[in-house]
Amino acid sequence: MKNPLYPLKFQPILKDKIWGGEKLHKHFNKDSNSKSLGESWEISTVPDDVSIVVNGSLKGQSLQDLVNEYTSGLLGNKNWDRFGTDFPLLIKFIDAKEDLSIQLHPDDDLASLRHNSFGKTEMWYVMQAETDANLIVGFNRDMDKETYLEHLKNKTLTKILNFDKVSEGDTYFIEAGRVHAIGAGVLLAEIQQTSDVTYRVYDWDRVDKDGNERDLHNDLAIDAFKFELKNDYKIDYSLDKNTSNKMVQCPFFTTNILELNTEVIKQNTLDSFIIYMCVDGEVEIITEDYKEIITKGESLLMPAEITDFKLKADYGKLLEVYV
Repeated sequence: MKNPLYPLKFQPILKDKIWGGEKLHKHFNKDSNSKSLGESWEISTVPDDVSIVVNGSLKGQSLQDLVNEYTSGLLGNKNWDRFGTDFPLLIKFIDAKEDLSIQLHPDDDLASLRHNSFGKTEMWYVMQAETDANLIVGFNRDMDKETYLEHLKNKTLTKILNFDKVSEGDTYFIEAGRVHAIGAGVLLAEIQQTSDVTYRVYDWDRVDKDGNERDLHNDLAIDAFKFELKNDYKIDYSLDKNTSNKMVQCPFFTTNILELNTEVIKQNTLDSFIIYMCVDGEVEIITEDYKEIITKGESLLMPAEITDFKLKADYGKLLEVYV
């Protein structure tokens, strides 16, 4: 009997942002003519932003419906036991034409208490960056609450933040509680816990088309800061061809990178779904009874119960994500 589950692709959920641009359309063919397209949510179960299948026999069904129906067959047994029907990851591509706000996110405990949500630990993989583009990650010195608040009050926050110039392939791990911002001119892939909770602490004094500043959340943010975090956020990784190279491993997700130029046989012994984000080239995913192609700027969800499959490419680069 044919397996009801297969490699799943979803309709991107596109988000205009005050800082967005046109790269998601121009580079990845996202269906938008907006000049301020900031995010493409590739795989999501955030309420009111739930991904819809666009391929195969389950076309038109939502990811949440599939989680509810196929449970551990989709998620894996350990993830079903841990998360139930709460799909644990949110997958995005982000185009920052302008600087994002300086921000941070609460951890699981604080987010659960305040927002009935997961916390938000995340990672970034830079896909393209303009000359001199940067990311803000962490502080440029040891920091404590009193010193931070003094700089916030005096509008000198940028003096204590760490700015990193970035280029394609640079990878950053952003734990909940770490201050950060994506800088102008950066196009990246983001892997994060399923959460849409952000605490903005500074937004460059900019205003929208109606002259209004965006809300800041400094009262909430101060309790979410983890000033003690070490500056170990930039990730070094190998790039051996045709194999999974470990990038990030944390309690919330593991991410590997694969650079492919042939056919590779994969066996999923992880007891987890696997998400593939294509960050360059084109890759064919082949199961016993299904084939699917993803190109640069596309993503795919491989259900946990599909344990044997192939990845085939003349040239392709994938982020491989699981829990």
